[in-house]
Amino acid sequence: MVVMSKQSPKIEQFCVVNSKQSANTLIPLIDLSQPDSKSCLVKACEEFGIFKVINHGIPTQFISKLESKAIEFFSSPMSEKEKAGPPDPVGYGNKSIGPNGDVGWVEYLLLSTNSENDCQRIASVVGETPENFSLCVNNYVKEVKKMACDILEMLADGLMIQQKNVFSELLMDKQSDSVFRLNHYPPCPMHNGKNLIGFGEHTDPQIISILRSNNTSGLQISLEEGSWISVPADQDSFFINVGDSLQVMTNGRFKSVRHRVLANSHKSRVSMIYFGGPPLSEKIAPLPSLLKQGNSNSLYKEFTWFEYKKSAYKSKLADNRLCLFEKIIA
Repeated sequence: MVVMSKQSPKIEQFCVVNSKQSANTLIPLIDLSQPDSKSCLVKACEEFGIFKVINHGIPTQFISKLESKAIEFFSSPMSEKEKAGPPDPVGYGNKSIGPNGDVGWVEYLLLSTNSENDCQRIASVVGETPENFSLCVNNYVKEVKKMACDILEMLADGLMIQQKNVFSELLMDKQSDSVFRLNHYPPCPMHNGKNLIGFGEHTDPQIISILRSNNTSGLQISLEEGSWISVPADQDSFFINVGDSLQVMTNGRFKSVRHRVLANSHKSRVSMIYFGGPPLSEKIAPLPSLLKQGNSNSLYKEFTWFEYKKSAYKSKLADNRLCLFEKIIA
């Protein structure tokens, strides 16, 4: 059993929600090996902002090995895990999410994808050599990054954009500000018949997110009318989220999905997320070619990824971060 802190926190610190608001949701399932996958991807990004993919080609051993390392780390004594923290912003974190008071029933590791120094502190906790741990992380990240780029190029093609790498080149750039996150949600008893919030509602600010979790439920997405539906656990597929930056670049055609995680009362949940981000200096704005296609005005002001990241970091999780960058259309 994983202990999250030296003393049990008061349950009142955490938000609780009714876990009965669940339903089988029709999250689009897309087979990347099929010829119609391109149009299916575009439709999923327009209608849901989230979908799951199969036949992704990522070697099973890379997935299972990294998940095993993550479980080993999170099973370590708190005194050992704290050696890999606090997150600044990378490193080990526990309950606190960001600097603005958000909390959740979660502990996590946040790693930069452009630096191997992060693995130094983590490897020592599980008695692993930094080289081996780094290799394990890099093998996985390399594969999911490739999948993210392939999907982004299919999306560009599906949108009839001539420059097929207009999105993917931002992830491939050596200065790409992409990050990788390992989350662990220990089992948590219900409080007055309700589940604790593991990770509060939010959208992802980057371009695209690639999520893989073990076979434990908890992920929920918000529909347009504000209701929440549960996403059935599926350890064999990858879930893909549209991020805020991709919503802006498509001038709102693709939707950045609002989502959250509920703590499971019986089983622990481990998730691994690759957040594909652009370089800090990259200017984010609706693509001119898409504006011409739709004969429409830009819905957003131009901003750099650094400006948006800085603004998002100052906000609360549930805030609508994009509202500060929306244009007022007369």
